[in-house]
Amino acid sequence: MSTPRPLALAVSLAAAGSPLIVQAQDPEALSPLTVTAEAVTKTETPFNETPQSVSVIENEEWDARGADTVQRAADYTPGVYTNQVGASNRYDYLALRGFTEGSVSNTFLDGLKVMSDGGSFSSLVVDPWFLERIEVVKGPASVLYGRASPGGLVAQTSKRPEFERSGELRLKAGNNAQRGAAFDLTGPIDEQRRAAFRLTGLARAADTQFDPVEEERYALAPQLSWDVTDATSLTLHAYLHKDPEGGYHSGLPFEGTVVDHAGRRVSHTFFEGEEDFEKFEREQRMVGYELEHRFTDALTGRQKLRFTDADVELEQVYAFGWANDTELNRFFSSADESLQALAVDNQLEARLATGGVDHTLLAGVDYQQRDNDVTWGSGMFPTIDAFDPQYGAEPTAMFADVRRKRELDQTGVYLQDQLAVGNWRLNLGGRHDWVDISNTDLDSDIESELDDTQFSGRAGVLYLFDNGLAPYASYTTSFSPNAAVDQNGDLIEPSQGEQVETGLKFQPAGTQDRYSLSLFHITQENLATKRASESFFRATGEIESRGVELEAHRQVTDNLRLQAGYSYTDVTLEKTDDANQGNTDNWVPRHQASVWGQYAFQQGGLTGLDAGLGVRYYADIHADEANTEKLPDYTLVDATLGYDLAEVGLEGVSARLNVNNLLDEEYVAGCSSIDFCYFGAERSVTATVSYAF
Repeated sequence: MSTPRPLALAVSLAAAGSPLIVQAQDPEALSPLTVTAEAVTKTETPFNETPQSVSVIENEEWDARGADTVQRAADYTPGVYTNQVGASNRYDYLALRGFTEGSVSNTFLDGLKVMSDGGSFSSLVVDPWFLERIEVVKGPASVLYGRASPGGLVAQTSKRPEFERSGELRLKAGNNAQRGAAFDLTGPIDEQRRAAFRLTGLARAADTQFDPVEEERYALAPQLSWDVTDATSLTLHAYLHKDPEGGYHSGLPFEGTVVDHAGRRVSHTFFEGEEDFEKFEREQRMVGYELEHRFTDALTGRQKLRFTDADVELEQVYAFGWANDTELNRFFSSADESLQALAVDNQLEARLATGGVDHTLLAGVDYQQRDNDVTWGSGMFPTIDAFDPQYGAEPTAMFADVRRKRELDQTGVYLQDQLAVGNWRLNLGGRHDWVDISNTDLDSDIESELDDTQFSGRAGVLYLFDNGLAPYASYTTSFSPNAAVDQNGDLIEPSQGEQVETGLKFQPAGTQDRYSLSLFHITQENLATKRASESFFRATGEIESRGVELEAHRQVTDNLRLQAGYSYTDVTLEKTDDANQGNTDNWVPRHQASVWGQYAFQQGGLTGLDAGLGVRYYADIHADEANTEKLPDYTLVDATLGYDLAEVGLEGVSARLNVNNLLDEEYVAGCSSIDFCYFGAERSVTATVSYAF
């Protein structure tokens, strides 16, 4: 007997410190802000010279908002939906331009893919305390990175050793028993300043709104940078991460959460599982290095390598549909997974001029390898009364485990040329990948395989006016392997995406302001679809996403900084093997808008104080692919208040209060289907004290 396995299960320190305000005598004195878009090009390219949409999030921004996950750090980024699974913090769900599939595995760390295994529970995360910044690349990026979602990717940049000694200590407390401590130390280790270290760590824990489920995390990142010669540098790094408690991650039916079931609604704090069968433990170990050698001023070689070893253990009792007016059906899911992965990227960058054309050439060869040994269990549990729950039940049936070995090998060769001709900027790139995937049933020795090659390309053009305006247009493609099998038992061919984008970027000269407008059209073909009468899949599905995004960052005065964004995303199921063809895809807001403002008092009795307020709005979200139901629109308000205690003689000490969901809105954030809808997070209040030295 098979049991339903919900889609979400299958993928299954707020900061004090300096405010975001740059002090200056007058607006003319503000130095220009050069925002680079390295993730798009793998080279240092200014934001307004990149013919593709990219949003850059600096750590000062998410610190001020009190974000303690990467998905929360991206809350105010247009084109990114971060609320798929509501109150859950187990994974970083980042759906870009409406593409929800792969939203937990589209992250990269320092240019290398965070080797999550989509379709399993081994989706890895990096705590934002260890990051310097996050770049969100909108649209396909396979030309430089290989397999990736057509919606884009999220590139995370780690903090790195610095040759000036500094440090920071933080303590945090809040409601739901939130508590945490973190540190960050860096500086030179020799008198000649040819070597430097960085040691960053944190420990934090909290209860959740779904009693008795808890969250707990410990992480440590030791690093060493060494200037071997004046032309050669080497950085050794590690990231050690353990989540003994992974928090809540489950959904409930649309009927009973969004609308009444038998005249009643389930509490947004209801726990439908069993404490003795509730477990999520994740351990991640990443080690690697970055080597760079400058052969000449115009020629540089780089190699980045990282090895990942991770273990995940899971047990969960979850609900699947109503049994009667008060009771929910319940099933059991378990997993024991062991993941090993290797990623390496070799690059050669050359800067040269031919006639009146300046070239930045990038050639590379990269390799990704992933092995995941998994054991999945399932079973059945007694029903539970959603309005008067009684716990302590035992399983009524347990089924045979499924044991599989999941392997992937990918080798890619890529070439990119960025051309500058006067005010014109052109970007041309191509890549060829060899992909080998196999999934083996260890009990039957039945193997599903894919041995494929893929080509990805990109062409973009931009004109940079002297006043800072930069209109652009681009065409990019992507590919992403499918996990479903055809009638012969082989993995179906990878899905393929292509995007046409046009837009306008603007950064007024001599200011920190930046604005962007983009219009895009993405199609993804060869998606896995299945007819109701068949047990196998076909690569016949197609999704179309089109929309517009606007983003603005403005320093209004010396004291006030504003950030605003809006995205309209229309995602259509263009081709399916069922009655949903032509419908709007679910789990995606058609309209998403946000604004965040922060004000710093720099004179008078309030000197040292800063205050911030943000509003997020989500609208027009379908609950299912059949488009039978929609979620109510919802608006969330976040706030912060910070104070630099140097004003009262405590040099280096600052404090911050963060309140997310200030109005304690009770809402359903999203639905993966009519059977699995996810409550949003209740109000969170945290206080942080920081000491920088």
